[in-house]
Amino acid sequence: MTTSSETTTSLKAGTWALDTAHSSVAFTIRHLGISKVRGGFTKFETEFVVDESGAAQLGATIHLDSFDTGNADRDAHIRTADFLDVANRPTLTFRATEPVQVGESFEVEGEATLGGVTKPVTLDVEWGGVQEFGATGDRHAGFSATGTIKRTDFGVGGLLPGMLSDKVNIELEIQLIEPK
Repeated sequence: MTTSSETTTSLKAGTWALDTAHSSVAFTIRHLGISKVRGGFTKFETEFVVDESGAAQLGATIHLDSFDTGNADRDAHIRTADFLDVANRPTLTFRATEPVQVGESFEVEGEATLGGVTKPVTLDVEWGGVQEFGATGDRHAGFSATGTIKRTDFGVGGLLPGMLSDKVNIELEIQLIEPK
């Protein structure tokens, strides 16, 4: 089920393109229970298709080999079979389970899939609005979304209990370009 605030927003029907220069996928995870490690993924895609009723089908794909915490040695280790195992699990996908009605703030219930394991995930989304981008004249829509996954639900890094929190907080800042 998807819930929305009282105010809904009208978006142009069609496929909205991702503005990669103004979008990001970030995460935080606790290390040893005492501090947070922050990072992100530099390669990802979105799917955002608005139908004539104004409801949007949405999804995203994150390429796990683009994992980046700013520490090359740590990042190389995280990509191995000890953690993400990008050789066998190259992507993390998210798909909303039903069309979304965009409002000022809303929840999106969906399913995340990693390495053949699919689990329910809820994203809390804040609508940023639509604004013309002066450099191109295109209209952009903006969204901020947050959610949490349990890494051990997907078999990620379960060999090192206590080193990393089971909870991984995901933060998305997404700008989409209105269809012509």
